[in-house]
Amino acid sequence: MKKIIISIVSVVAVLALIGWVLSKNKKENEAKTAVVAEGSKGDVVVRTAVISKNVVDMNFSVNGNFIANQRITFNAENSGRITKIYVEEGSRVSKGQLIASIETNILSVDVQTAQDALTNAERDLARYESSYATGGVTQQQLDQARLNAKNAAARLKQAKVKIGDANVKAPFNGIVNKKFIEQGAYVSPGNQLFEIVDVSKLKLGVTVNESQVAQLKVGNKVDILTSVFPGEKFNGKISFIAPQADNTLNFPVEIELYSNPQNKLKAGMYGTAVFEFPAQAASITVPRTAFIGSVSSNKVYILENGNTARERKVVSGRVVGDMVEILDGLKEGEVVITSGQINLVDGTKVAPLTK
Repeated sequence: MKKIIISIVSVVAVLALIGWVLSKNKKENEAKTAVVAEGSKGDVVVRTAVISKNVVDMNFSVNGNFIANQRITFNAENSGRITKIYVEEGSRVSKGQLIASIETNILSVDVQTAQDALTNAERDLARYESSYATGGVTQQQLDQARLNAKNAAARLKQAKVKIGDANVKAPFNGIVNKKFIEQGAYVSPGNQLFEIVDVSKLKLGVTVNESQVAQLKVGNKVDILTSVFPGEKFNGKISFIAPQADNTLNFPVEIELYSNPQNKLKAGMYGTAVFEFPAQAASITVPRTAFIGSVSSNKVYILENGNTARERKVVSGRVVGDMVEILDGLKEGEVVITSGQINLVDGTKVAPLTK
């Protein structure tokens, strides 16, 4: 008997809950019907905003990574065995400093062979020039002798360049970040030898969107903050702005630091660039959604006499977030339509929502 009573109570509770849900849904539907009824006379329901002047805040900040001023990875130019390594990872090097040597025995033989070939070619050329003067050889034979001497000289020069390439030298002042070889190892052309970075000057690499990049110029001063040193502010200037957006439709920007005391900041650390601009005068702004289609259309609808949509040509300026600056075409106090434009043409009767 007790189980039957519990079952009856449960059923009653479920029925009561269903009734409450149906009642709630009915009220919501009535509210929606009221909105539709507002435009039931044929008027298109739209949302509006009163046009006003606002100060456009152009300041913004973006995060990025510090990068070295220069970085290069050396590749072997010749085949050979590493005979000597003069630096280790972390070593500081100067421009032109010898950092490794590759065996030159075979290369030296090549130089000597090329030198002997050049000597013979020059002797032949001298004989041909003498014979040509007496009519002993033709002009074609003389020209060929000159070409042989020229090619022999080029081969000797190339052999000497290879000898020079066997002495690996640092191209700029920096630090050996990675060493890919060990003494005694055999390398072939293209094998990695060293990675050298120049951190005497650091850069902060960031990306900005199209509306932000339009406000930037090379040389602009920028404040830089880091989470590693929260109490300090670093300074720099924009040294590079990409002329073309990347695959994410953002523009890479590089900011060169003026100084890096005690080399506290390291390449690879995170940083925040703070872009600040002079205070802007108040200007007319409208929501981005007010434009017909897109901002590039430069067309909006304004509300005339409280119930008529009128198309208006405008001149748009800067886009900041969800707001667009209007340079010409609208006046303060006018009412612009911000939604429902897809159903409008010039002169359409509308029913503005007050909410």
